[in-house]
Amino acid sequence: MGVAVNTAVDDAAISLLHHPNSGEEAPKNIPKDSFHFAYIIYFTLGAGFLLPWNAFITAVDYFDYLYPDQSVDRIFAVAYMLTGLFSLLVIIFSLKKSDAFVRINMGLGLFVVALFVVPLMDVFYIKGRSGLYDGFYVTVGALGLSGLADALVQGGLIGSAGELPERYMQAVVAGTAASGVLVSFIRIFTKAVYPQDIDGLRDSAILYFIFGIVLMIICVVFYNVAHRLPVIKYYNELKLQAVNEANKEKDSLSGPVWEIMGRIKWHGIGIIVIYVVTLSIFPGFITEDVHSTLLGDWYPILLITAYNVFDLVGKAITSFYLLENANAAIGACFARLLFYPLFLGCLHGPQFFRTEIPVTVLTCLLGLTNGYLTSVLMILAPKTVQLQHSETAGTLVVLFLIVGLASGSIVSWFWVI
Repeated sequence: MGVAVNTAVDDAAISLLHHPNSGEEAPKNIPKDSFHFAYIIYFTLGAGFLLPWNAFITAVDYFDYLYPDQSVDRIFAVAYMLTGLFSLLVIIFSLKKSDAFVRINMGLGLFVVALFVVPLMDVFYIKGRSGLYDGFYVTVGALGLSGLADALVQGGLIGSAGELPERYMQAVVAGTAASGVLVSFIRIFTKAVYPQDIDGLRDSAILYFIFGIVLMIICVVFYNVAHRLPVIKYYNELKLQAVNEANKEKDSLSGPVWEIMGRIKWHGIGIIVIYVVTLSIFPGFITEDVHSTLLGDWYPILLITAYNVFDLVGKAITSFYLLENANAAIGACFARLLFYPLFLGCLHGPQFFRTEIPVTVLTCLLGLTNGYLTSVLMILAPKTVQLQHSETAGTLVVLFLIVGLASGSIVSWFWVI
């Protein structure tokens, strides 16, 4: 009996470690993902948990009008990332044994509550009036609630995807990029359609948040359907077999968590470096520090859209080509430090470097490398440990990710000119 279980677990390792198109022969009894429904669910969930953050930062024109004396996007970034980091630390070191299913549903519910705050406050209190800073503090509080929800959802979702074949992690990561693209296109639409006065900005902002609420409800339904799909049930049962096989190993903080941390630490360090570089430049540098007489206030919107589109492209590329050399991927993360002198050249260099073309090209490259390297490292990290520890590895990867996001948000203050 023990040999049979070991064989099943070994077959699972093959199916989890290799890309479906790589030519490796997977076990024949794996259920098919009919109509790619499970992939679509994980893609939608990836888009969903990042949409609240994208809604807040994309409505920056609205918040800048209401609170002109605040550096809105930078304060939002620090509040969101630090709350998410603290919450994830609590989850990992205090509530690790809690059910991921419960955490994710709770987080999705908190997202809905947080997204309701801004439109309700606008309708019943703010009413388009500038300078009501009580509203700003409530908005930052709602953003902090979103950070808590993000830790609950993202930690559980990435952990769950880590137990599945790599295409599902790729789906989640690509979904996060699609979220940014969706919101950017909505922003372009609203800017083109609505007048750029306070009434137009209010209507635009409320539309972002209503769209987010609708997607959150869809995510709740999708997530609760996912566990009933045969392909997901198969891998969940496979994990249970692996856990039972390793029942002599105690899952305590003094043992596996730190051992797993050691196994994936360089993947995590690479992710931290990615997001320190990215968040210290984007979106603060894009929205506040560069200007265009030709494009005017369309310039930051188009740059944010370009970044989001190329971030999605980078994360989609891993579905066709996955760099399996982790050392090369980590080295490329450190090479992205070159973006600092390049973007500084766009502020203080020769006149040509301060024009739209160099800034746009660099922004696209920032998004492309961010997307591809993030996807590579998040796919590879959970596959470096045994199947029964993949969820923990995935959750720890999210911890590294949020450390990078929080650190990058803090470093972004140095870009204030």
